[in-house]
Amino acid sequence: MSNTNGLTNRINERYSKMSKGQKLLASYITDYYDKAVFLTASKLGEVVGVSESTVVRFATQLGYKGYPEFQKALEEMVRDKLSSMERMEITYGRVRQSKILESVLQSDMEKLKHTLERMDSNAFEMAVDTILSARRIYVVGIRSCAPLAAFLAFYLNLMFDDVRQLQTNNSSEIFEQMARIGKEDAIIGISFPRYSMRTLKALEFANNRNAKVITLTDSVHSPMNLYSSCNLIADSDMASIVDSLVAPLSVINALIVALCMRKQDEVADTLESLEEIWDEYQVDGKDEIDYIDDSLKMHYAKIGDMDV
Repeated sequence: MSNTNGLTNRINERYSKMSKGQKLLASYITDYYDKAVFLTASKLGEVVGVSESTVVRFATQLGYKGYPEFQKALEEMVRDKLSSMERMEITYGRVRQSKILESVLQSDMEKLKHTLERMDSNAFEMAVDTILSARRIYVVGIRSCAPLAAFLAFYLNLMFDDVRQLQTNNSSEIFEQMARIGKEDAIIGISFPRYSMRTLKALEFANNRNAKVITLTDSVHSPMNLYSSCNLIADSDMASIVDSLVAPLSVINALIVALCMRKQDEVADTLESLEEIWDEYQVDGKDEIDYIDDSLKMHYAKIGDMDV
């Protein structure tokens, strides 16, 4: 990953000019980065055998504004190498239990802000145009990204005639479902660290068949972009046992809204038709809860009326 290379390169480039104490720090961090990430400047100095001020100078000599910024870079360096519980400890281990809700929501808001700041508007418009012009639209997202793919596919199905969400447990099933993909089609691949090899293979296969490839991922350095002509970048967070995919979902929402605005008449006709279907076929079996006279009235389909 780029963050790992960034910190490692800084250490390697400046190593020859470091003091003896700083070289001890560099060696310890290189060998025990998974332990160093949990240490304060004072504790790190104590473990290595140097002063706290030496630790701070070491961080600034590497080009960071101070130890907190250096520690953040170190967190990024080890993030993908740690277990889920260790990743959670990095981000939330120093947060009081009563502040977890606030901390998580604040973190998600920062990811949304960062995603907005670095989103390529031209790439976004290209994605919209590509989807609108596609004969057939494929959507793929594996593991934690599967709900995002399902959400996107659900709304695309309201707007387009041929939308296919790839449902698979192995690579061979992916190719079977994509057997007819061609140059007039488009595929949207959603993947965040740890990246899915099945998703990557699906995008490679689509690219080899000259289909248009759109990716929603976390970085320009993501392997998903190897076969993509249109990259949508959104912040994700693998710091806890639950992946934070708030920003990617927001980008998907924006994509759906943009497509709806471009296909207003068709969407209106589809929704009107659905309303008529719901009225006709769900009179005796509404999947809803109605509040009447402060009591709940629930509608269930009668067993005798159901097709067996």
